[in-house]
Amino acid sequence: MEQSLLDTDILSEILKAKNPLVVERARQYQVEHEHLTISAITLMEIVKGFHQVGRADALKKFLAHIQSSKVLAFDQLCAETAGRIYGDLDRTGQTVGRADPMIAAIAIQHKLTLATGNTEHYQRIQKLGYPLKLENWREAK
Repeated sequence: MEQSLLDTDILSEILKAKNPLVVERARQYQVEHEHLTISAITLMEIVKGFHQVGRADALKKFLAHIQSSKVLAFDQLCAETAGRIYGDLDRTGQTVGRADPMIAAIAIQHKLTLATGNTEHYQRIQKLGYPLKLENWREAK
């Protein structure tokens, strides 16, 4: 199994144990790689969600749970790449919000496959010529 960066939707499904296929892929991934890899952007999105609805208990549990995960920063190179992606998407009328270009840039800069169920947004980035590798963890291999 290739090293992957988990998109926010996949991490959310793992946390909720919502999709047995996703949960099993995460389990297999952790056995092989000893940790899950997420971005600081995904961390922010999950924290925002729990905080916004006043779920301090769930937030505390989440923050404890991700201690064993690898969290990749949004650094200068990622910011430059994300800015280009975001600009290209806007220029071509294919907006996807700010978080997806940022997460894609982190995956590209770290040469990781992006594990997502939201392939439609990220395929727009691929079609613009960016070397983003995708894998839909909601689908059987």
